[in-house]
Amino acid sequence: MTEHEALDIAVKAVALYAARHPRPAHVTITQAADMLGRSRQTVRNHLVANGVRINALGSIPIEAVDRLLVSRA
Repeated sequence: MTEHEALDIAVKAVALYAARHPRPAHVTITQAADMLGRSRQTVRNHLVANGVRINALGSIPIEAVDRLLVSRA
């Protein structure tokens, strides 16, 4: 198997997984902390510092978690 074929298979596998396991629109701070590998308090501090609003149920938009993941890279 060539490197190109392996990459093609990997891309298809990721697409298949994403289709069967859609991402939630919102996550809890605990879930975000797990995704980011940080403590709940650290995530909360980042959210406050970046002006991310937490809804009445304590959930945050998944896009906010994505932005935090990108900023860590």
